[in-house]
Amino acid sequence: MSDVVVTEPGIIRRAIGAAAIGNITEWYDFGVYAYFEPTIKEVFFDGLSDAAGTIATFGLFAVAFLVRPFGGMFFGPLADRVGRNKVLAMTMVLMALGTFAIGCIPSRSAIGFMAPVLLLLARLLQGFSTGGEYGNAMTFIAEYAPDRKRGFWGSWLEFGTFTGYLFGAIMVTAMDGLLSHDQLVSWGWRIPFFIGLPLGLVGVYLRTKLADTPAYLQLEKESEEREKANKKEQSGSEAKGILHLWPYMLVCMGLVLVWNVTNYMLTSYMPTYVTDTLPSGGQVSDNTSQLIQIAVMVLALATIPFLGMLSDRIGRKPICWFGAIGLIVLAIPMIALVRSQTTVGIFAGLLIMAMLLICFSATMPSTLPTLFPTKVRGGALSIAFNVSISVFAGTTSVAVGGLVTLTGDLNWPAYYLIIAGVIGLASLAFLAEPNGRKMWGSPPAAATREEARDVVRVLRTKLTETRHRAGASGESVQQQ
Repeated sequence: MSDVVVTEPGIIRRAIGAAAIGNITEWYDFGVYAYFEPTIKEVFFDGLSDAAGTIATFGLFAVAFLVRPFGGMFFGPLADRVGRNKVLAMTMVLMALGTFAIGCIPSRSAIGFMAPVLLLLARLLQGFSTGGEYGNAMTFIAEYAPDRKRGFWGSWLEFGTFTGYLFGAIMVTAMDGLLSHDQLVSWGWRIPFFIGLPLGLVGVYLRTKLADTPAYLQLEKESEEREKANKKEQSGSEAKGILHLWPYMLVCMGLVLVWNVTNYMLTSYMPTYVTDTLPSGGQVSDNTSQLIQIAVMVLALATIPFLGMLSDRIGRKPICWFGAIGLIVLAIPMIALVRSQTTVGIFAGLLIMAMLLICFSATMPSTLPTLFPTKVRGGALSIAFNVSISVFAGTTSVAVGGLVTLTGDLNWPAYYLIIAGVIGLASLAFLAEPNGRKMWGSPPAAATREEARDVVRVLRTKLTETRHRAGASGESVQQQ
């Protein structure tokens, strides 16, 4: 019994709440930038052509992802030394400051080329802070969630992500609806960015309040002590250990790619694709398009926990298979629906994309940490996750926008999703089903002491069977 980690549901709820609040704050900031792309283009790149301005704006969106691996490498070890909550509070404040700074930058017409330069610096600050947020929260929750309910609890991390995106979309839509175009370009676009600072401070306060119970603090302390013990035991061999796990890192990168290419296609490129890229003359106004996207996000948000719960019953892989195959088969039809520029068509196309996305959003937080052993889990997951995000997923908007501009083919979003789906299928082929299994190198985890006793009984039965097989074959238990 002493070898089984027992984490009561109430403690897990507090841990999830503390982590999700960080995601809400972080991804609100990214959501505002993505949904305000046409306005940002007009404010900071008014001297460029429409196509060049779009590429430049998406380029600044993508540049934040290039520094994410550096943020992960900096904040990961720091969390082991000073504590997770302190570091996660720090990343939230930095993200909020970066968002607030964007709202303070004068337009290009006021200060010239320095305007996009300052925007670049603010985006780099946002990306650096984000690199230390998600991987740390995902690992912490996955390690201490009960083995039999890890899918459900892990899915709530992405519930926070979608909530942040949704809040950002609502703020942008409200500004578009309340202000004239001139008011929006001159000062209105700044308001959602200004809100990022108080939102970040409130998030820090709420995270502190959520995580101040003795049981939660003990949980965090045990996690930090274990990480420190692992690092001490390794004696500087962490890099070598990570390199030996390169097959698992490739699988992780492939899964992150298909998940987040779909994510950024829906949340960062589709708003501009619908309102700015598609030829004018459709039946849907910009404001109506934004309301459609909000409705789609709400439906996705409500579905994520149920898919996480389903993954605890049928496994993670069947849900991911459905998502990857769906991208390959349905990518062209869903983009054709969006290109119809009708309310029903856009809603149907984006809803299909969102439902395929949450096949990964609901399962990946509980899947990716299982790919690596405890001793190097934080480092290996951080490197694989952030490199894949930086090189492939975070550049989705600028890559697809550039391909559409260069070729004139409006179906490039579909082609891009098909490629991501194929990579996802290849990665899933090498993934062992993690559902119900303990984490690699970690002790079994249960929700109650009764469940822990059941786990012990099962393990004892397996051990007895192994000994019998070993005795019959003449092998040792270790060989079996």
